[in-house]
Amino acid sequence: MDIGIAKEGHHLENRVALTPAGAKTLVNAGHTIYLEQGAGEVSGFTDGDYLNVGAKLVYSQEEVILRSKILLKVAPPTVDECKMMPEEQIVLTAFHLAVAPEESLKLLVEKRIATVGYEIIEDDEGNLPVLVPMSELAGQMCINIATYYLSNRGGGRGILLGGAAGVPPATVLVLGGGTLGINAVMSAKGVGANVILFDSDLTKLRYANDLFQRQLVTYLPFEYNLEKAVPIADVIIGAVSIHGEMAPKLITEKMVKSMKPQSVIIDAAIDQGGCVETIHPTNWANATYIAHGVTHFGVPNMPSNISRTATYALSNAILPYVFRIAQDGLEKVMQQDYGIARGVYTFKGEPLRNVVARRLGMAATPLKNILKGGGK
Repeated sequence: MDIGIAKEGHHLENRVALTPAGAKTLVNAGHTIYLEQGAGEVSGFTDGDYLNVGAKLVYSQEEVILRSKILLKVAPPTVDECKMMPEEQIVLTAFHLAVAPEESLKLLVEKRIATVGYEIIEDDEGNLPVLVPMSELAGQMCINIATYYLSNRGGGRGILLGGAAGVPPATVLVLGGGTLGINAVMSAKGVGANVILFDSDLTKLRYANDLFQRQLVTYLPFEYNLEKAVPIADVIIGAVSIHGEMAPKLITEKMVKSMKPQSVIIDAAIDQGGCVETIHPTNWANATYIAHGVTHFGVPNMPSNISRTATYALSNAILPYVFRIAQDGLEKVMQQDYGIARGVYTFKGEPLRNVVARRLGMAATPLKNILKGGGK
């Protein structure tokens, strides 16, 4: 099958979907890999690295899109990229269609594009095997980012997260006890910060209490609890994730106004719209802005700034799925694996998930209609 690896057109997205090693696995299985020139350079992979494993080089975005039956990307496709896609192409990327432009949604459905979202692929236990490694990286990054923006150089009050002898540590409030949130807690505890963790799932809070030997405070995210905790936080990390849907706005503008001057909000849920009422997307060139005296960080593609590590992690996670789809075709794989089927937003012109159908004023097609030929 013809598989394309696109160079990201999204502003400051530095990752590439597959490493040369991943490309070689597919080439060795008899598939043709088309690499857009320069796609891996920022991550440290040259065109020559891909050519050496049998990939073919193409010289424009349009060419790699048109040559590919399966198109691999990292960032959500732009409207222009959607316009270039041939009918019934299979596209794997982080779509985040809950917050995508409506024009993109219409094009994907009209062109009968099969859209496989990295962020919603499931395994047999209902976990998110492609999203998890990116969340692990983003969770660790949050504390490094917070450290900088609390410093004088970063516009903060000159606070060290871990404090010092005779000086109390900073307080970090984490919203969400999933992979990203737990990694943020781990990193924050590792430097000695006080941590308050919010989650609506008591099982996750019990797990966190056991994992950190009860050396953190846990709350359910009731408005009353948040209003108590937000004013004492030096850092708020938004790590809320609802499977394929927009994030709820847990932190209101009124709460933001109650925060300490020069404190920091890092909303890692911005890919799904953000969980802070005052947040909007930023980028690595202009990562922050000030609202109500609080530094807001809203970069959607956080792991893109550690592109080599992130590309290895992403490639490792998606390669088994790309391999299976290339070998057997998406429809057969969907019938064999419900977790992959759950990772498909649109298929043959039909929205399979309510988040897409609602935005287009359509009814979602039940998965059982697609999987009638088999499945788990």
